[in-house]
Amino acid sequence: MKKPLMRIPYTELFPPPATIPHTARSLPGAIAALQEFLHTPPPRDLPPSTVVLTGAGLSVASGLADYRGANGTYRVNKTYRPIYYHEFLSNHEARKRYWARSFLGWTTLRNAAPNAGHYAVRDLGRLGFVSGVVTQNVDSFHPRAHPGTPTLELHGYLRSTVCTSCRNEFPREQFQGELARLNPVWAAFLQEAIATGALETEDPHEKRARGIRMNPDGDVELPEAPYTTFRYPACPKCLSSPPPLADGTRGAVEVDHDGAWSPTSNAGILKPAVVMFGESIANSVKKAAEDAIDGAGRLLVLGTSMATYSAWRLAKRAKDRGMPIAIVNIGGVRGEDVFFAGLDPSQTGGQGVRVEMSTDSLLPALVQAGASPDLGSLENEASVFKNMLQ
Repeated sequence: MKKPLMRIPYTELFPPPATIPHTARSLPGAIAALQEFLHTPPPRDLPPSTVVLTGAGLSVASGLADYRGANGTYRVNKTYRPIYYHEFLSNHEARKRYWARSFLGWTTLRNAAPNAGHYAVRDLGRLGFVSGVVTQNVDSFHPRAHPGTPTLELHGYLRSTVCTSCRNEFPREQFQGELARLNPVWAAFLQEAIATGALETEDPHEKRARGIRMNPDGDVELPEAPYTTFRYPACPKCLSSPPPLADGTRGAVEVDHDGAWSPTSNAGILKPAVVMFGESIANSVKKAAEDAIDGAGRLLVLGTSMATYSAWRLAKRAKDRGMPIAIVNIGGVRGEDVFFAGLDPSQTGGQGVRVEMSTDSLLPALVQAGASPDLGSLENEASVFKNMLQ
């Protein structure tokens, strides 16, 4: 019997937010509120540091699609759904489809770069305001933009593949080369698409005219594409040394004459090093995320509706600890009234901030306008955060 698909949560827009404080409707007002948020000592003897929680909205200015924004994939492509973890593990044809679409999207994702919002987070870290970042994003922009400010990648990263059997990781770029070798017709199509700019245009009408749909996380959809012809390699380590299975027997990893994974195998499947829909976050990562919240005194949320529980629960944990919360996101946020309940109506940012502005314009302006008080003690907080990730 086919396993029923899980429901994708919160695909519709959340109610529009209330601006907090009311003076933060303009850019100068938002900057002033966030300055006060970052300068005001946290209550209850909480640490003086700020931890940042980010989502896909932060990377939209880098040319990447998001999920739940007004122009997000769930809004403009009603037929889209991500691949489910159990589906990827159990279905050879589903893996063909996934890797074919990922093969087409990888070049665009690889060539994309952090934007002004990411570099503003770097600058806030250098100024001593931010001790660390927890991100839901899998694009690796945070560690690229601010290697000196530690990043916990809550949902993994696309820069690597990981074997579902031996758990060894391999560079995604190396895997891309193998996909091109095994699929020369697809590789030729990709080169033509790159040469004509078909994958670079930002015009949704032009994309539709070319039969292309760009989805989050490097997924390119080509309706009627022959996904069944696509091939992908086996884990090289498991191929040379088949792993033991859960029942104690030795796994079988077989390939065709070109080295493509064969469906006669029962091990050696490579997946992206991300947490797929329906897959559990590793306990060590959950603990590190909780430690990041518990080691800070403020939470700054950037570019996320927090529709996924893994992110929402961190904000709720911060609220329960009495941490002031600031949210910068275009559009509503899941259950955001909870995070601003009990605020003094006359407060001007020290207790909480809710701003509906783009991060790539607001954050650089905040860095440029913000005076840097003596927060040297935060250097120690940053080192503590780094230790949590080790």
